[in-house]
Amino acid sequence: MLIVKDVLVSDAVVTEQFICDLNACKGACCWEGDYGAPLEEEELTVLKEIYEATKPFLTLEGIDVIGQKGLYVYYKEAEEFGTPLLENGACAYLTYEANGTAKCGIEKAYEAGVIDYKKPISCHLYPIRIEEQPDQNFKAMNYDVWDICSAACKLGKKEQLPVYKFVREAIVRKYGEDFYEELDAVAQYIQQK
Repeated sequence: MLIVKDVLVSDAVVTEQFICDLNACKGACCWEGDYGAPLEEEELTVLKEIYEATKPFLTLEGIDVIGQKGLYVYYKEAEEFGTPLLENGACAYLTYEANGTAKCGIEKAYEAGVIDYKKPISCHLYPIRIEEQPDQNFKAMNYDVWDICSAACKLGKKEQLPVYKFVREAIVRKYGEDFYEELDAVAQYIQQK
C-alpha cells in the first residue's frame, strides 16, 4: 500500500496494466453488476442540473426508468447512491454506438458540447474504485479486478500501460495534477527498485 497525499493507494494501481478494449468487451461494465454506477454526493446535484440537456442523448427506455426511479437511487446493500438500472440490469444512462458498443449518454452530451460534465467520476476512474469514509478521514484508491475486463488486462500488458496512467485524466479530475504527479513519481521509484 502506498500513501499519496492523504490517500491510501493499492500497489496494484501502479503495478498492474490495463487499457479498455472496447472491441472485445463492448463496454460490458455499463450493463453488468448488481448496482448502478456509484455517485458522489455532489454529483446528485449535477445530475439534476444537466438532465434536460442530457435527455436527448438517452434511450427512451432509459428516460422511462429515470422517470420512474429518479435520476439516481440509493442502494442500501452498497450503502451509496448510484445510477438507476433498466430491467435487464444496464445503467439507465447507457446508449449504444452503431457497432453495439456501450456509450454513456451523459458522455455523449458532453462530447456534443451541451454540458461540461463528462460522466460520473466512478465511471471515468474505472477500473479504479475509491473508498471514502469521511468520519474516519479515510480515503483509498483500489484496483477493481473483474473478469469482464480480462481483454483490457491483456491489452494493458501488451502495451505496458499501468492502471494509473490509463486513468490519468480521471485521477487529475478527482484529485488534481499535483496528486497525479506525486503518484507518478512514487510509481517510477517503485519500478526502479
